[in-house]
Amino acid sequence: MGAVVWLEEVGKNDLSVVGGKGASLGEMINIGVPVPGGFAVTAQAFRDFINRAGIAEKLFDALKVDVNEEAELHKAEETAKRLIMEARVPKNIEQAIRSRYEELCKREGEQVFVAVRSSATAEDLPDASFAGQQETYLNMRGADEVFNAVRKCWASLYGARAIFYRVEQGFEHDKVNLSAIVQKMVDSEKSGVMFSSQPSTGEPLVVIEGAWGLGEAVVSGSVSPDNYVVDRNSKNILSRYVATKEIMIFRDPKTQKTVTVKVPQKKREATVLTDNEIAELAKYAEILEKHYGIPQDIEWGVEKGKIYILHSRPITTIGNKKPAAQSEGTGKVLLTGLAGAPGAATGIVRIITSGRELDKVRQGDIMVTKMTMPDMVPGMKRAGAIVTDEGGMACHAAIVSRELGCPAVVGTKKATSVLKEDMEITVDGSKGMVYEGRVALAAAPKPAAAANAGVVVSKPITATEIKVNISEPDRAQAAAATLADGVGLLRIEHMILGLGKTPNWYIKNKKSEEYINELVKGVKTVADAFYPKPVWVRTLDAPTDEFRAMEGGEGEPHEHNPMLGWRGIRRDLTETDHFRLEVRAFKKLHEMGLSNVGIMLPMVQHVREFQKAKAIMVEEGLDLERIDVGIMVETPGAALTIEDFIEDGIDFVSFGTNDLTQYTLAVDRNNENVAELYTELHPAILKLIEYVVERCNEAEVKTSICGQAGSYPEMVKRLVEIGITSISANIDAVAVVRETVARSEKILMLKALRNRD
Repeated sequence: MGAVVWLEEVGKNDLSVVGGKGASLGEMINIGVPVPGGFAVTAQAFRDFINRAGIAEKLFDALKVDVNEEAELHKAEETAKRLIMEARVPKNIEQAIRSRYEELCKREGEQVFVAVRSSATAEDLPDASFAGQQETYLNMRGADEVFNAVRKCWASLYGARAIFYRVEQGFEHDKVNLSAIVQKMVDSEKSGVMFSSQPSTGEPLVVIEGAWGLGEAVVSGSVSPDNYVVDRNSKNILSRYVATKEIMIFRDPKTQKTVTVKVPQKKREATVLTDNEIAELAKYAEILEKHYGIPQDIEWGVEKGKIYILHSRPITTIGNKKPAAQSEGTGKVLLTGLAGAPGAATGIVRIITSGRELDKVRQGDIMVTKMTMPDMVPGMKRAGAIVTDEGGMACHAAIVSRELGCPAVVGTKKATSVLKEDMEITVDGSKGMVYEGRVALAAAPKPAAAANAGVVVSKPITATEIKVNISEPDRAQAAAATLADGVGLLRIEHMILGLGKTPNWYIKNKKSEEYINELVKGVKTVADAFYPKPVWVRTLDAPTDEFRAMEGGEGEPHEHNPMLGWRGIRRDLTETDHFRLEVRAFKKLHEMGLSNVGIMLPMVQHVREFQKAKAIMVEEGLDLERIDVGIMVETPGAALTIEDFIEDGIDFVSFGTNDLTQYTLAVDRNNENVAELYTELHPAILKLIEYVVERCNEAEVKTSICGQAGSYPEMVKRLVEIGITSISANIDAVAVVRETVARSEKILMLKALRNRD
């Protein structure tokens, strides 16, 4: 993809291009959810900028500091931001941003106000929220303002709290890029956030929080919002909590600037949402959870009576509660608020008025503050619990508290005035209550089966192997923690995109060994984490438009439809110099003893391609008797001629359902006009999968699925019935897929027993 892309052109497979926020917006547009239009300045454009400006080395050197030393951290922030703001942006990137904004204005029929938001390429991962780490600029209008806001977004990647958070989460600074999302502003009269499932327990309850004006007041925690809970099964509104809403953020019609004002008296204690609006929001929450296959954290706004969905990302906190004891509920209740993060703790009160007072918080103390801000994370990590005056369950700090497993009670309104320094209190984050003194605690109950039988609770054992998809080597440990049976898809092109230079750049600059070593380093990280479980690595499958914005990509061809163009095995067999470098990397890995690494060839449509690829591997000295080589089945051509591949000695196949679906149904999955026609459950797709699996099973060739459909429970049930060997799912879906497979296998066994009887 180029320097800028329309949001409707991207989806959930484009995290490395537009980050979590951008990918989510594109995905929602393509399934018909009401999302404001806009475009993204790609992460590759950002990396191209720092490379061509010659500041990359200085930038990353400046970030090598002890993040627990406040002075060093702020100096790193100052240096990094200055480098970004003073460097010259290449003309082609600046012009692309300006012209795309003008095109957006033409689409809307007026010079529009836009929000410019940051979307880090490692953002919104299942176990790292990046909550509040980068900046958002609201009500930008005109090409100058938009371009400057994009530059400020880039600089915000190196704010102090962002630097600290990445180090604490184990992300390398030079591996995290940033896409800037430019999106038409929704001038919300009311807005907020919602969770498609209860964010602490995972129960099927939609939790909605709303306030007057723009949603930043709710997200930042600067206002205590209304809270509504809807039962997803009965559709009934189970509870309403109408808060006193002191402030609101909106666009001043005179100055056109974003301002914070007091809520008019008649609205302060008025209900924000009508029953119809609550029901419609709950409907969208359910649609999004079903689509993504995991509970979602969703931002929304209402303008002139119309609901807009502004963002959706996975809830990072379900099941992340501390196994700590819980309060029995005895003792004097000092405060009540919202159950921000589950668990309970007793400790000494430390009143914090700013991030500069964090040294007061010692291990196990109770941090009490008006609003818990993202730059307070160092103190939160030491705190036994958090109590705040303001904020709701969806404020950034509450999300981070849940992510840290730190009990929290938020929105108490008066914690900083009622609680006093050095008081001993007990915080029950599961019930939203704060007690005086040390309250008797009961140990958290064990699962009944384990308690009664004295056995260890473990993952369900399934005959069908459950594997995991990995895009970035940095995610290896998180993926291994799912106890997956191996990696069904490790994407090599995401490692290459992260380098900022095309493979041809390395070849032309006689740095082939450097390139090979980068590939080896990335794959080794994953292979080590999973050894001896299999790790199937897909060779290069980046379309030409993704390489064009990178250094060395100036000569990339302009294709009318890159998804149908020069990618996958087609490129490998014409740019054989590059393919040979990939093969040498695989050879090196096997020489290191990583015999669990297999090679998976993408976009194959004829057995001749498989044969030519194997011939190159043999020429490069790869022992095909000791390494598994397979193909992606993502073209009908490969599916319908699978016997030819089996006869030629294929070791495994994996279904890439994203492409197989669009190529079989002639439906562009990035085209909103035909998005409703795109379904992996179409009878033709299922027949192709069944055809391949049956023939592979007869020949004892392993079969798997690594497309997004492998994370959908409905498809998983069908795959088990068909007899697939393994299913490779997204990290956040492994547990759900395993449960679904276990249940499906038991149903099949039960049916077989009944039929026998």
